[in-house]
Amino acid sequence: MKPLIVFADAQAAAAEALRSALAARREPYTAGVTVGTRVPGDRTPETPHLPYVMVRKDTDLPHGSLADASCTLRVTVWHTDADQAHDLAQLSQGLLVNHSGAVIRGVRPATGPLAAVDDASGLDLSTFTVLAHVRPATA
Repeated sequence: MKPLIVFADAQAAAAEALRSALAARREPYTAGVTVGTRVPGDRTPETPHLPYVMVRKDTDLPHGSLADASCTLRVTVWHTDADQAHDLAQLSQGLLVNHSGAVIRGVRPATGPLAAVDDASGLDLSTFTVLAHVRPATA
């Protein structure tokens, strides 16, 4: 019988990698940063939860041999102003590109960071994507 090949949660692994790496940083724009995989449910103009970094998986692209899978991760950074959103996005992208761990074996940049304004909240944001290579595991 062939082994059952599965791929772990790259979205959660990338969020945890950023959470740990950003907690160790001392740049002023990283102070108080929260990393998650969803927009906080209690976000309001009075409580914007800034700075906030959200990691979401956009696509899964398993290799035909199942020796590897690639996925596109989209990272969105909200901050108090456009410059700090961009700086935090640039740092986050660099930290992910340098990451290699139990789930994600390597990361390369794809797009961005690109500046924008959140339509729902009016907050400044910056967003980028990376291509993550995910290690296979047997179940």
